[in-house]
Amino acid sequence: MTVTVPGVEAPIVAGTPLLGSMSDLLNDPLAAYLRARREQGDVVRFRAGPPGLRSDIYAVFSAEGAQQVLATQAAGFRKDNVFYEEVRQSVGNGLLTSQDGAYLRQRRLVQPLFTSRRVNGYARQVTDEAAALADAWSAAEGRSVDLVGEMHRFALRVVGRILFGEDMESALTVIERTLPPLQEYSLKRGFSPVRTPRSWPTPANRRAARLQEELFALCDGIVERRRGDEAAEDLVTLLVRAENAEDGSLDAAELREQVLIFLLAGHDTTATALAFALHLLARHPEQQRRVREEVDDVLGGTDGRAPTAADMEALPYLTMVLKEAMRLYPSAPVIGRRAVADTEIDGVRVPAGADLLVSPWVTHRHPDYWPDPDRFDPERFTPEAEASRPRYAWFPFGGGPRACIGQHLSLLESVLGLAVLIQAYEFEAADQDEVPLGAGITLLAKGPARCRISRRPASRSPRNLP
Repeated sequence: MTVTVPGVEAPIVAGTPLLGSMSDLLNDPLAAYLRARREQGDVVRFRAGPPGLRSDIYAVFSAEGAQQVLATQAAGFRKDNVFYEEVRQSVGNGLLTSQDGAYLRQRRLVQPLFTSRRVNGYARQVTDEAAALADAWSAAEGRSVDLVGEMHRFALRVVGRILFGEDMESALTVIERTLPPLQEYSLKRGFSPVRTPRSWPTPANRRAARLQEELFALCDGIVERRRGDEAAEDLVTLLVRAENAEDGSLDAAELREQVLIFLLAGHDTTATALAFALHLLARHPEQQRRVREEVDDVLGGTDGRAPTAADMEALPYLTMVLKEAMRLYPSAPVIGRRAVADTEIDGVRVPAGADLLVSPWVTHRHPDYWPDPDRFDPERFTPEAEASRPRYAWFPFGGGPRACIGQHLSLLESVLGLAVLIQAYEFEAADQDEVPLGAGITLLAKGPARCRISRRPASRSPRNLP
């Protein structure tokens, strides 16, 4: 017996006769998603690829639809699409890509490493690296810096220090050389209508295999050195020790895969939030002034102390600025799934086996939830304003049972890192051009976000006076 799912058919974004929507999705997917919502509604169907190889991708743009896919109907949607498979083959089957029993086992073993108490213990690593960056910027005072590059390196150093401890310096050189091209390789394969087997000796496959071998060897070596080290407290050591009666412990391959996923997801996402928070403050002097006054009041001015995890609740306006930056520039602009069975999302039929995506990039700009959505306005994140919106109008960390396990660490790193830099410097936009963007596994800045930095003069806050 055939079961008919209620709802209407999704409108088709047809594109061109030759490639359908493929050119738009490859060249400027963020604009394509926004245009599709504006012209055709909250659930649409992109038809992409040449004749005979064409496939449909359902895109869901409403907060209600995102909540269905990620939370209330999460069991009906899996990470089985081609993009997740390419990531699996490049960096392994860690928390980002694993499913079913493997995912639940990994989550149970790893979750104790991300409690608030444990994460707050990493605050010193964050502030030390932020202070080192502030000192390094002294050589560039009065000139412009590229926030995209600077925050990428800062976030990578922080996650490297948290993961690897003393192995940070040698490890980061390998990571910077191998991980970005492996991500690009996976993305290109994910978008290709025809994918040659990775075992074929094409130049791209051979280069990717060499990069993967080097990255795997690095992680395997670090993990091996952590075995039996009772003194170390970095995250890799804690992963090695992770064990419970039900799940046992992580084997060597699983340890490597978790480390690689933490590297992949742990630095790009935070770097994006930091870069664009500073970019927006540099272009909005009044909001920057308010943040600076709040930071000075809490920390004691430029001669004051470094922030701690306990200070986060005392920095509400800075947190509002960060959330608004994450609304406008979500680190994961698109989240993919595959439908298990025929279903209905936001009143639209979605067939079994359909590839589907939800898009924080579009939902965060949806005029039903965000008046004048392109305007930078941290006041959108007062407690009252947040309570008035649907839960999934803002979801930069995903949601439901697969919400990002590291979201508290990302917020800690972002708030404390911003506090240190704003305590030390004033920021002024070097140009008014928008930063060109693309969508890969994470949001991609295709150009610099330049701003001029000026060291703030030393001052004595009343809080520091005897």
